Amino acid sequence: MDINKYFSRLGYKASCKPANRETLCEIMHHHIMAIPFENLSVHCREPISLDIESIFQKIVMKQRGGWCSEQNHLLFWALKTIGFDVVMLATHVYQPHLDNYNPLATHLLLKVTLDSKTYIVDVGFGSSLQFCQPLELKSGMDQPQIPGIFRLMEIKGMWFLDKIRRTQMVSNSSFSETELLDKASYRKIHCFTLQEKTIDYFLESCKFHQTSPKSAFFNKSVCSLQVSNGVRTLVGWTYTETKYNYRKSVDLVELKTLQNDEVEKVLKEKFGIVLESPLVVVNNSGNYTI
Repeated sequence: MDINKYFSRLGYKASCKPANRETLCEIMHHHIMAIPFENLSVHCREPISLDIESIFQKIVMKQRGGWCSEQNHLLFWALKTIGFDVVMLATHVYQPHLDNYNPLATHLLLKVTLDSKTYIVDVGFGSSLQFCQPLELKSGMDQPQIPGIFRLMEIKGMWFLDKIRRTQMVSNSSFSETELLDKASYRKIHCFTLQEKTIDYFLESCKFHQTSPKSAFFNKSVCSLQVSNGVRTLVGWTYTETKYNYRKSVDLVELKTLQNDEVEKVLKEKFGIVLESPLVVVNNSGNYTI
């Protein structure tokens, strides 16, 4: 594996910079703008492996995206390679329909230590809950970013990540009640401890999301990409563009329904993805929001 090929995939041209906060911010920013969050392999009947060489081949060489355990594993390898102090953590994702956190810690998160400060880094959450710059691990501090305000809170060794959102304005009234929209202004995201994990910890959840009818990723084909002023998302046949701060304290959400023969074109033009295997578009009832 060649780190320069990873940087080329990101469109990042300053690979010789030192392992400092500026470099970390630039790599994370380039990564989320270049590589989509997606689970399309599940719906192309392509097995997803967490082996780093397989991930490199898929995301870097084949110009695909991936979900958290693929993308953050790739970033973990890249940061290690250029000298960052980085470890893997596991988080319990908040489930709005249950108003509780998943009892299983299934989401891979990265913790980076720099000059006596600690940061949380994540390039694999997707949709409008994706933060775009590292978050300092500091309890109770609001951290404003383009997508909204993020806040970490520590309670008895457990860290909670939340997002304060702007008002959402839906351009097409026929979508105003879609289950894809989460209208909460204060959104819980996930919680975690600082106990270090290895990639093997995530093998079981990776298999679960590929095979279980209880998994939202088994029930819905999903692709999401961050752009400079918002996020693009495709869930089943519903394509969405969210524009942050379209008006003061208002995000514009534009949704439309695609026909089957439009999906492939949208994946290529809006997400830079060309699939090798036929995609079966899926949008079964389930709990997934953009």
